[in-house]
Amino acid sequence: MEVAFRIGPLIIRWYSLLIIAGILLGGYIATLEAKRRGENPDHVSGILVLAIPLALIGGRLYHVISSWSYYSQYPSLIPQAWRGGLGIYGAVAGAILAVAIYTKWKKLSLARWLDIGVAPLILGQAIGRWGNFFNQELYGPPTSLPWGIPIDAVHRLPGYEAYERFHPLFLYEFLWNLAGFALLLFLARCYSSRLKDGDIVLAYGIFYPFGRFFLEFLKLDAWTILGVATAQWISAASVIGCSIALFLRHRSKAKVAPARSPTPGKKRRRK
Repeated sequence: MEVAFRIGPLIIRWYSLLIIAGILLGGYIATLEAKRRGENPDHVSGILVLAIPLALIGGRLYHVISSWSYYSQYPSLIPQAWRGGLGIYGAVAGAILAVAIYTKWKKLSLARWLDIGVAPLILGQAIGRWGNFFNQELYGPPTSLPWGIPIDAVHRLPGYEAYERFHPLFLYEFLWNLAGFALLLFLARCYSSRLKDGDIVLAYGIFYPFGRFFLEFLKLDAWTILGVATAQWISAASVIGCSIALFLRHRSKAKVAPARSPTPGKKRRRK
């Protein structure tokens, strides 16, 4: 199920295909958004050249660290990202770093270009989640609901060998990301006159982590710190931090009415 097709000795996996599809479609939408904002769309390809490797490295590092007990026993699997295993928060950090480096180099506005790229980013996340379906990963607890998905015995986590159907956690996140993509585009296009550069990326930093926080409750093998999923710590910090930043940026300053000068009294006529 993981393999899409073969060309001689070359194996093409669904996970890799979907990641590539997300990058291509996201890049195309980013060029449209750059043109709409009056920016040079050629910068999109320049950013992608740097963002793709940094996002992959960041995403893979996050995943490997979160599953170190496994990868420490099989270190040869660490670079094999095409088999699955990218932590989205690590990938987002890598992509933001790439945009920061590129905009610094080209003397562009970091906030503006993050806004241009963030809606395509969450769309790419949505498409990439289907790679988890083909790899039979990112599923939740057992369920008898009609949309539960079958998981082969070889992919079931320890303690769940007797169950066959599980919550499609990847599907829930796909739908949330798709809604986020529509919301961010709506905000960028319908409220452009009221938004500042950087507001759209702050909206992403609120919307996506908010949904991710609750979806983590369904994750069976979450990486935890102090008994709480690490992704929930990151999500909570992002939602709170971005909400405060957005509020402070748009806080209306109370306008103090200028003091009115007293009405001059009538002068008495001299008698």
